[in-house]
Amino acid sequence: MSDQIKFIVDNLNKEPFRKNYNLITFDSLEPMQLLQVLSDVLAEIDPKVVDIREEMPEQTAKRMLSLLGILKYKPPGNATDMSNFRQGLVIGSKPVIYPVLHWLLQRTNELKKRAYLARFLIKLEVPSEFLQDETVADTNKQYEDLMEAFKTLHKECEQLKTSGFSTAEIRRDISAMEEEKDQLIKRVERLKKRVETVQNHQRMLKIARQLRVEKEREEFLAQQKQEQKNQLFHAVQRLQRIQNQLKSMRRAAADAKPESLMKSLEEEIKFNSYMVTEKFPEELENKKKELHFLQKVVSEPAMGHSDLLELEAKINEINTQISQLIEKKMMRNEPIEGKLSLYRQQASIISRKKEAKAEELQEAKEKLANLEREVSVKTNQTREFDGTEVLKGDELKRYVSKLRSKSTVFKKKHQIIAEFKAEFGLLQRTEELLKQRHENIQHQLQTIEEKKGISGYSYTQEELERVSALKSEVDEVKGRTLDDMSEMVKRLNSLVSEKKSALAPVIKELRQLRQKCQELTQECDEKKSQYDSCAAGLESNRSKLEQEVRGLREECLQDESRYHYTNCMIKNLEVQLCRATDEMKAYVSSDQQEKRKAIREQYTKNIAEQENLGKKLREKQKAVRESHGPNMKQVKMWRDFEQLMECKKQCFLKQQSQTSIGQVIQEGGEDRLIL
Repeated sequence: MSDQIKFIVDNLNKEPFRKNYNLITFDSLEPMQLLQVLSDVLAEIDPKVVDIREEMPEQTAKRMLSLLGILKYKPPGNATDMSNFRQGLVIGSKPVIYPVLHWLLQRTNELKKRAYLARFLIKLEVPSEFLQDETVADTNKQYEDLMEAFKTLHKECEQLKTSGFSTAEIRRDISAMEEEKDQLIKRVERLKKRVETVQNHQRMLKIARQLRVEKEREEFLAQQKQEQKNQLFHAVQRLQRIQNQLKSMRRAAADAKPESLMKSLEEEIKFNSYMVTEKFPEELENKKKELHFLQKVVSEPAMGHSDLLELEAKINEINTQISQLIEKKMMRNEPIEGKLSLYRQQASIISRKKEAKAEELQEAKEKLANLEREVSVKTNQTREFDGTEVLKGDELKRYVSKLRSKSTVFKKKHQIIAEFKAEFGLLQRTEELLKQRHENIQHQLQTIEEKKGISGYSYTQEELERVSALKSEVDEVKGRTLDDMSEMVKRLNSLVSEKKSALAPVIKELRQLRQKCQELTQECDEKKSQYDSCAAGLESNRSKLEQEVRGLREECLQDESRYHYTNCMIKNLEVQLCRATDEMKAYVSSDQQEKRKAIREQYTKNIAEQENLGKKLREKQKAVRESHGPNMKQVKMWRDFEQLMECKKQCFLKQQSQTSIGQVIQEGGEDRLIL
């Protein structure tokens, strides 16, 4: 009880209550104050702040009980305790109020959500006799439809809250999409304006639309083709797998005996029965539990850091309780339980081994299936690359024999190459020995030259011989290059002379044409200057004439408009003159019918009618003003009469609803009440 009170005080001192209680002050609260605290907590859950001093105790108890019923609070005990609970809630009893406060403060957020949903999801019970009316039935059906729509919308809202979507990001995406849409609209308008200037743009647009449609159709057909290829590939793989299974079964049937086949079939049946009866149901049950747990996690609202800490604390408490129970069980150490524990351990070890072997067998089967799929894929790849199928049976044996013969040839060639390498090594060694001997001889020669006083003679002689050989080679190269250059110069001179002789008549013609070109350019410049001067004069004359023509056209248009205006005015005047003559004829004539057709007579008649109408309306207004006061009194009397009848109706209904107190007897036009 003390922990409960401490929890209540801690939560009441926090936001949003801020009561500033301690254990002593809270425990010393009066029943009315305790009921007000409970009312404040309920008002935080369902925002209907009520001061209990302003309402009757029965109303307070009724309001709190109805709200606790909506929040699904279950009081402890049976039906008799329920009556005690109601009585304790009315008088503000601490043993009744404290558990309610503890329960409410433990799950405030959850209860807020439940109270919010209750406002919209508690169905109003309409009596069946009222539902016979069509309007009431339609309204009730609309009310139920709106309730279902609210349920779906609330679920979607909760899913969106827990999904992690941000409204700011969605708004940014929407604004970016709108900007992109505006840019695309402007771009389309620019393209339309640009296309409208092109000839036959409608036809070109139609062709472009057809092209787009055909491209989309081409993409769709390509996608279909790819899907059909994939289906064909999977079908080929399935066919190869089935063929391999058929071959393996045939080989097994050909090689095996009936006893071995029966034994293998029995083992397979045992394995499959174990998998079906024990393994798969257990895995299915685990998956169902995991799915149920995940659905439960998804359906719950998003948890905060405080909720996670609370769950961790609960988990630690349960783990400690489990460890304590295990220790208690170990402390008992009963002998019968010890023997049974040995058998249980052995049974569990055997079952675990059995499960492990079943899993290993399943993994081996899956691995075999994967390897068969890989083999089929590799065979298909080799068939696509080489265009040949994978060798099987006798063909594979022949291929292996060819490989063996080629391997023998390869070994012989490899042996020959090894012999060549050995001979090359010997020759390399002899070369090294000869070089070493040459160096020794050179060293001996240098020592002899030093003794004779002519050191470096052999080296200088070798250098002179080498230089003379190089000089002779260079001289030969120079002689060859000089001969080549002289021949090239001769060829070039002959080519130049030939080109000169060939170009001489062309050059003469070119000189004549250049003179003609100069003369024609001079003449062209003179003609161009004359043309420019003439064109300038004509242009000035043309501009003057255009100005004169423009002025004359404006004058012509003005005169034409003036002419039409005068004609219209003349026609209007003629019409008015005709009407005036007709009016004079009708006014002067002695015939009364003609006079009645006159406009003056019609206007006088209309004026007289309007005056008579005004006189009648004034008389009517006078009568209304005179009868306004009595009519208003009569209306007030009718309203009072209506209120009186409504009051009588309410009194009659109230009298019927209450228990009969006495008996009313009507005699001689009088009503008597007998108690």
